[in-house]
Amino acid sequence: MRLLLTSDTHVPARAKRLPDALLAAMDEADVVFHAGDWIDEATLDLFEARSRRLVAVYGNNDGPGLRRRLPEVARVELAGLRFGAVHETGAATGRERRCAERFPDLDVLVFGHSHIPWDTRAPSGLRLLNPGSPTDRRRQPFCTYLTLTADAGALRDVTLHRLPPRR
Repeated sequence: MRLLLTSDTHVPARAKRLPDALLAAMDEADVVFHAGDWIDEATLDLFEARSRRLVAVYGNNDGPGLRRRLPEVARVELAGLRFGAVHETGAATGRERRCAERFPDLDVLVFGHSHIPWDTRAPSGLRLLNPGSPTDRRRQPFCTYLTLTADAGALRDVTLHRLPPRR
């Protein structure tokens, strides 16, 4: 099962449109995760129309319309793995411990907010993945998103995609 992970699209605040590479990856994915900070409902509409299956949450910058349509936390089982998505996980220091305590029922947690890619494991085995942002690199050298494969209870081919600078 091919998965696409993204977050913090911030359209139209940080970018006028989504990168073509992200849209192409969305078309190839079996499941798309978005970990919040959409900003406008048109972007959610686009994801819903293009994704075979969308797992999504709202972020701290998302208004009432998005909060009515999306949960704060989403959970789904895929390919023998228990996934969750949430926007904020707090400071980087102690993140693995906090998330393992908050989400003891998950194998993989997709999160956003920082715009900084993250791939670690808690001592409990919980895998934490932040895809960064495809539109706002913040203090990072590139805008990013993640793809991976989930198969028979395992993750494979976890790939951080760097997007070219916007013109």
